[in-house]
Amino acid sequence: MKIVIAGAGEVGSHLAKMLSNEANDITVIDSDQKRLDALRAHTDVVTVEGNPSAICTLREAQVEHADLFIAVHPSVSQDVNIVSAMLAKKLGCQKATARINNEEYLSYENKYLFTEMGIDLMFYPEKIAAGEIVELLKRSASADSLDFARGKLQIAVFKLEEESAMLGMNMAEFSAIAAADGLKFRVVAISRSDQTIIPKFDTKFKYHDLVFIISKREGMDMLMKYLGKKNVEVDRVMILGGSPIGEMVAKQLSKQIDSVKLIEMNKEKCLDLSEKLPGNVIVVNGDGRNSDMLIEENIREYDAFVAVTNSSETNILACVAAKSLGVGRTIAEVENIEYIRLAESMGVDAVINKKLITAGRLFKFTLSNKVRFVKYMSGTNAEVLEYIVAPDTAITKRPLKDMGFPADAIIGGIIRGNESFIAVGDTHIQAYDRVAVFALPQAVKEVDKFFK
Repeated sequence: MKIVIAGAGEVGSHLAKMLSNEANDITVIDSDQKRLDALRAHTDVVTVEGNPSAICTLREAQVEHADLFIAVHPSVSQDVNIVSAMLAKKLGCQKATARINNEEYLSYENKYLFTEMGIDLMFYPEKIAAGEIVELLKRSASADSLDFARGKLQIAVFKLEEESAMLGMNMAEFSAIAAADGLKFRVVAISRSDQTIIPKFDTKFKYHDLVFIISKREGMDMLMKYLGKKNVEVDRVMILGGSPIGEMVAKQLSKQIDSVKLIEMNKEKCLDLSEKLPGNVIVVNGDGRNSDMLIEENIREYDAFVAVTNSSETNILACVAAKSLGVGRTIAEVENIEYIRLAESMGVDAVINKKLITAGRLFKFTLSNKVRFVKYMSGTNAEVLEYIVAPDTAITKRPLKDMGFPADAIIGGIIRGNESFIAVGDTHIQAYDRVAVFALPQAVKEVDKFFK
C-alpha cells in the first residue's frame, strides 16, 4: 500500500515507523528539513520537503498514486491538514484523513460537509484521549479496557499484584477455572517487561504481569475475584493541567459526578477555563507538581487524580505523589512512548498516549474493509481488531483448531446476533459474526488474509 503522510512531527513520525514495518510504501511531507532528516535516520521512508498544502509538493509526493493520505502536520493552525487532505483526494488519492483541533468540525452535520469535500475521516486525538480517560474512570480496577457490542464482550488489562490468586498458576490451570465457571473469560495476552506474550498452556503468571483478558459481561465480577481487584467508586476527581484534554475531561465528568477540581499554573488560562467550564468544576491557579499544594487542595479527599499537562515527566511524578497521598486511582497522559513502562512500574494505574490512540484509528485504513476498528492497548505493542466476517472467507471454513491461525495472534471472543461467547479450539466461526482478535504487529497482515 502506498501511503503519504503530511507532517513529520511526533504523530506523523510514529505513524511512519509503524506503517513502514508493515511493508508499506511510505512518503512523508514536511516543511521542516530537520524533522525529515531525524525521521529518515532510523526509518525507511521517502521524504519530500515542502508545504503539504501546496499542489506542487503533493504532486512531488505522488499523491495521485496513493492509497491513503494522512494529514498530521504539527502546525499550530490545523487548516493546513484539512486543505492538504482535500487537495490530495481531488488529485486522485483513494482515501484521505486529517487531524483537527476543533471540536465543532466533528458534529454530525459538519462531518457530512467535510465528507462531501472528500475527507474520509477527521480525528481529534485530544478528544479521543479525553473520552478514554472518562471510560477508564468508570472501570477503575483495570489499566485499560475495550467494549464490543455495548459491553457484551470486554477486553480489560490488569496488573497482577500480591493479592492475585492467579500468581504462580499456568494457563492450563486458569483455563480449567474458567471452564468450571462456564467459560466466561479467557486470557489473550501477557505483557512482561518489554515483551508481549500470546500465552501457551504452560505459560505461568508472574508478579506485575499485565494480563489482557476477554470476558463476557457477566464474567467480569467473577474475574475480579481471581485477580484480587475491586472497582473504586469515583465521585470526586482532581485534574492537573488545563490542556484541551483536561478541559474536555472536566466538561464530561461534570455531567456524571459530584466534584471536579482542575489545577492549572497559567493564571490567564485559569480565568478562561473558569468561564468556559460548568459551575460544579472548581478551577484553581497553582503548581500541581508541589505536594504541599496538592495537600492544601485536599487531595486525600479525592477518589481519582488525572494528570494531563504538556510534560510526560510532570504527569508521571504528579500521579506518583497523588498515589502516595492516598488517591485510589491515577491516570497520566504520557506522550514519550519509552516512558509508558516507567510510569506503570512507578505505580501509575493507567496511561494515555495520543500517538497510540491515533495510530489505531488510522491503521484500520490499511487493512481489509471488514475491520470495524483497531486499538492499541496500554502496555503492549499488540493490536486489538474487530472483524465482521464476510461469507465464504477462509475463517469460516473449519474450526479454529484446524485453521492454522498465526501463532502470534489469538481469537478471543465472538458476537453472533444477541449472543456472545469466548472462542475455543472447537469454535466454528460463521458469516456475519463479529470477531475480536488480539495480534502482535508481525501477525496482523496474516490475520487479515483469513477475513478477506
